Amino acid sequence: MTFRMPPEWAPHERTWMAWPGPNPTFSNAAELAEAREAWAAVARAVRAFEPVVMVTGPGQAESARALVGPGVELVERDLDDAWMRDIGPTFVSDGSQLAAVDWTFNGWGAQDWARWDHDSKIARHVADVAGVPVHSSSLVNEGGAIHVDGEGTVLLTDTVQLGPERNPDWTRAEVEAEIHARLGTSKAIWLPRGLTGDYGRYGTRGHVDIVASFAAPGVVLVHTQQDPAHPDFEVSKEVAGVLGSATDARGRTLEVVDVPAPTVLTEDGEWVDYSYINHYLCNGGVVLCSFDDPHDEVAAGIFARLFPDRTVTLVDARTIFAGGGGIHCITQQQPKI
Repeated sequence: MTFRMPPEWAPHERTWMAWPGPNPTFSNAAELAEAREAWAAVARAVRAFEPVVMVTGPGQAESARALVGPGVELVERDLDDAWMRDIGPTFVSDGSQLAAVDWTFNGWGAQDWARWDHDSKIARHVADVAGVPVHSSSLVNEGGAIHVDGEGTVLLTDTVQLGPERNPDWTRAEVEAEIHARLGTSKAIWLPRGLTGDYGRYGTRGHVDIVASFAAPGVVLVHTQQDPAHPDFEVSKEVAGVLGSATDARGRTLEVVDVPAPTVLTEDGEWVDYSYINHYLCNGGVVLCSFDDPHDEVAAGIFARLFPDRTVTLVDARTIFAGGGGIHCITQQQPKI
């Protein structure tokens, strides 16, 4: 049987997260404390729907337990940062057993602030705890840089998988072949770039999971910046155009669902990449980023319509975005067999 990555809306066994510890992303005690409150809020929101395992650095479990409560399982392993979507494995299934894809991780393109000696080993640690075999890949890639529909289609971004900081010697064809071999996909849709703010200090250089994601086979959500003053006004139009003219692995023309960006444009003088696309689907629930913004309820309504059998839970994600990501970036699903 071929291993494939199930879509995020398929049933989960559990969710994996990583606990923030002292590192360059959280440069002082106040920032670290805020981050831990934010991560804990997400963990509690997800735990209402399915089991959560939180990986903590050695000696950090007590601080995690105090905030996440008794319902979250804690596992101690060496960590550098706390973005489990990217440092953890991508779980795949052949229908009867799971395996864990261990992508090569280099600190989001060997960024000067990043450390990854420990994080590059977390995928294997998670796989070991989960009791599943590891499929190693030499492709530099992260979980936030891919999104699948469960029927053979995967979304990728030119500036990530083909960026010189990650895979300078790989051709587009070679990247696609490796992605398809690991995820069981057959059709890649390439987006030209990610959101503007994602190319800042702590950005990923274009992860797909804040700009576009599948909501169902043939249905794709797109971050839509409606204010021409923000550079993502043009970016989101371009991305929507690419997806609206694309066909998936089954030959369907994609239905594009616009999800309006929050109304705020800048934070501390920098363009924000606040995005509702960076949500997390769990068993019976949607954990959705909120920003104390008028569009929070608009986005919640869109997700309630698209996922009528799931409860939408809003969690303030501004602190998480300040560190370089969102709710999807700090969670990783383990599918149920």
